Amino acid sequence: MKSKPTSFFSSCTFMFFLMLLVVLPSSQSLFAQQISPKILNFFQICAGGPHPEKPGEIFNEYQASFSISGFASDVFFKVQLSDATGSFTNPTSTIDLPALAGAPPDTATDKTLTFAVPTDLVGSNTYRLRVVSSTNVASTSFTISGTTSTKTFPAYYKVFSDSFSINNKQSSAGFCSGGSVTLSVDNPTPDITNSSPANYPQLKYKWYKDDVLIPGQTSSSLSNINVAGVYYAAIDYGLCTGNYLSQNVTVSGASSTGMPITSSLGNPFCSSLGNTTLAVSGGNSYVWKKDNVVIKEAISQTYETNQSGVYTCDVDFGGCKGLGTIDLKVLKTNSTISGVDVDKVNNISEGEMITATITSDAAVPSYQWFLNEVAIPGADKPLLEIAAQGKYKGVVTQTTGCIITDEFPFEVSFKVNLNVPKISNIITPNGDGVNDTWIIPDKYLTGTNTHISILSSLGEIVYQTDNYDNYNGWPQTAIEFNNFNPVYYYIITPTGESAKKGSITLVK
Repeated sequence: MKSKPTSFFSSCTFMFFLMLLVVLPSSQSLFAQQISPKILNFFQICAGGPHPEKPGEIFNEYQASFSISGFASDVFFKVQLSDATGSFTNPTSTIDLPALAGAPPDTATDKTLTFAVPTDLVGSNTYRLRVVSSTNVASTSFTISGTTSTKTFPAYYKVFSDSFSINNKQSSAGFCSGGSVTLSVDNPTPDITNSSPANYPQLKYKWYKDDVLIPGQTSSSLSNINVAGVYYAAIDYGLCTGNYLSQNVTVSGASSTGMPITSSLGNPFCSSLGNTTLAVSGGNSYVWKKDNVVIKEAISQTYETNQSGVYTCDVDFGGCKGLGTIDLKVLKTNSTISGVDVDKVNNISEGEMITATITSDAAVPSYQWFLNEVAIPGADKPLLEIAAQGKYKGVVTQTTGCIITDEFPFEVSFKVNLNVPKISNIITPNGDGVNDTWIIPDKYLTGTNTHISILSSLGEIVYQTDNYDNYNGWPQTAIEFNNFNPVYYYIITPTGESAKKGSITLVK
């Protein structure tokens, strides 16, 4: 018996075909959606520094190119950065940017995205990069420039790119025996964000002792320092790191036997540059002294001065004390004046001339002479010939390097006839220019080889000379007296003659 002919589709076959039409996606989805990264044109992300081509702007622009297939025209794409460990479980968002000039134009199959990294990026050397579509299709990780298979790369945003200070800007710190000290990044103005790296909590640091990296120390403070040495910190931007360093801090153990005091301008220092800052190891409290005299209100770690002297600082470290010392010197030149006596009246006869000469080892010296505080026109040589009376001053200045000035004041006066017939026994040293000093006859003055001694009422010698001068006689300094008139005694011993003795009464 012949079998009955059947149609091309049996009923079961027809139903299966209908099910395929319902279950299968659209014809375009029959092809897999795929994103194929191209090799990146960079091997690290070092954002945040000055833009090399756009003055005044911050550099933060990167490109990623890739190919696509199987996507509808309305699908869009975004660059995705991993977390700091290279994982995409919690990826880091990037910022979309307009295409850069010269970027290849997008086609149906080839795309280039321009992006920026966030300014609060947590720096790491193990970031990865991929592309994600709006249909949640993700590419594999990009390969970095110059390699065939390396997927990880450093990524940092240099939010702070300058030097900074630690230890309250001081260059030294101290600790007690058995104790320690902490060094921290300074943040004196937290309201001004870019004033200190401490205002950016995402930053990491490297700490060094004697130029050797201290392992595992990445925070903004280095605590429990109990070993002497020179310490400093650097901002850790991985392979993007520049010279973003703190100052050196010399840490030492406190000792009552003495600690160094440093001078910011060196020692000796150039006073024409202004004050030098003296600094001692950091402690809890400070007492500064100059030449063993306490300096009022000098109670901080530093002290500014432009005066030479022996400075000390008592430092309380909390549990022990230390003493800092420095013999501070001011740079000087070796300058002298000859021909006149400084700070004295130089007597000349009217019509007579004397010559004052300044000798100095100053570098490229300049000279100026003054009469009664007024510069003498043309008097700019090392010597000055003087024929007029008045108050003079010679000034020599070192004009290169450290500016150093030396002054030599003196007075010139015409002689008057002070020759007296007998030895005076009363003087009135009140500064009125009359009878202020002891006047004696010319036969006992300079050139006669007469020895003169003056004694107090207690028999103590207060003055003696073999060259007495009536113009600069005794007393040469003020003698204070109030309720009684002091009496002194003189002995004048001329050569080959007997001594002359008598009294001198001081009267107001």
